[in-house]
Amino acid sequence: MGLIISYIIIAIYSIALLLIFFYSLAQLNLLVNYLSHKRQNQNAPKYNLLDPKEIPFVTIQLPVYNEEYVMERLLENIARIEYPKSKLEIQVLDDSTDDSVNITSERIKELQDSGLDIQHIRRENRQGFKAGALKEGLEIAKGDFIAIFDADFLPDPDWLKKTVIYFKNEEIGVVQTRWGHINRDYSTLTRIQAFALDAHFTLEQVGRNAKGHFINFNGTAGIWRKECILDAGNWEGDTLTEDLDLSYRAQLKNWKFKYLEDVETPAELPVVISAARSQQFRWNKGGAENFRKTVWKVITAKNIPFKTKFHGVMHLLNSSMFLCVFLVSLLSIPAMYIKALYPELDWAFDVLSFFVLSTIILFVCYWFTYKSIQGSSFDNFLDYIKLFFTFFSVALGFSLHNSIAVLEGHMGKRSEFVRTPKFNLNNLSDSWKGNKYLAKKLSPNMILEFALMVYFLFGMYSAVPLNDFGLFPFHFMLFAGFSFVFFKSLTARA
Repeated sequence: MGLIISYIIIAIYSIALLLIFFYSLAQLNLLVNYLSHKRQNQNAPKYNLLDPKEIPFVTIQLPVYNEEYVMERLLENIARIEYPKSKLEIQVLDDSTDDSVNITSERIKELQDSGLDIQHIRRENRQGFKAGALKEGLEIAKGDFIAIFDADFLPDPDWLKKTVIYFKNEEIGVVQTRWGHINRDYSTLTRIQAFALDAHFTLEQVGRNAKGHFINFNGTAGIWRKECILDAGNWEGDTLTEDLDLSYRAQLKNWKFKYLEDVETPAELPVVISAARSQQFRWNKGGAENFRKTVWKVITAKNIPFKTKFHGVMHLLNSSMFLCVFLVSLLSIPAMYIKALYPELDWAFDVLSFFVLSTIILFVCYWFTYKSIQGSSFDNFLDYIKLFFTFFSVALGFSLHNSIAVLEGHMGKRSEFVRTPKFNLNNLSDSWKGNKYLAKKLSPNMILEFALMVYFLFGMYSAVPLNDFGLFPFHFMLFAGFSFVFFKSLTARA
């Protein structure tokens, strides 16, 4: 019986490692695409904004919900957008239920008096959450193109001039820009979030877009052709990542997406772990929901090549990798004891050690994305090594939380769209203490995270009597990651 259980554990462990390896190979292929990518033909058709006849009408949508700390900053920034007022409309899609409504209303009236076409749009309920607000605003939008910014984004004044010009190509349905980070160096938490997002916005977005594979509109800092939104079926609120959902529906209908790596749109990263938790949960559960909703359409589509299908499936499975990582982590300690008890299974562990290549591949991939933004000096490489393993450890610490989100998404369990609170913090002298949007309750997952912290401490101890230190670095990173998440979660509440 013990041998049978051991085989089952090794089988699950092996399958999870194999899926992680396939994911790392997909990332390596994206790196090859990224490195071989040449700038798009600069002679591609673009609108001539110096010709009044070619200037398209644009609607900017600002979906907001209880954003007291950043509303004034957002509106002041949007008011500085350089674009002909006769061809620009701004919709503040305000679902707020707190005092920020009054602040927003007063500021909008001031902007209206200055000659700006800006509307304060309120709904009686939050049906469909962000997707519902965008859809309702679209019904009365005057623009042929719809730019969308979340409350924490601060586009440069010439942002529209750099993006809307590409829509002269009638096949393009979306132009997406790269996110910047105004508070990258605020803390360890913000640095590792910026690290992960930079990898997505360089390696993944460029690597896919360069070869015509599916990418996604990232929910903000991009602009849609209104016709594309309608043709793809409009916004739907049945997943927590409505942006990924609409992106795939549009690309399945042959709309092209253009990603502009050189156009950066600054934004604020979550500075407390409770805010990062809610954002991670929404993104990962939404990814799993979209896999459930869309993957069969991608596999059976007759208008896309096999390689695009492969990358599409891996893209939709991105969040599910956390479940694989969590299983590998959880089973790694029993695997150590199985290896010691059953020497005849040594061959299996020799084969499994091959999958350390997954970490090496990701290390190489992330270095190329890191140096594209931070530089490639020796000092930067040393900083990268520290940041990579810090990121890796904290990502492991989030694996339980994110795995629960993924499982809920795959099982079809519905949940409310939980916004990520913004704080308007740029440096360490700014404090988030007393922020009224902070989560006041402790997450029930924290009890399990504490237990896992102790569990992987036991894993490190087990290396001594078993005389097997191969997994010691892995267990140390797991212990450090769960410790970071647990203790930060304890202290990040008012």
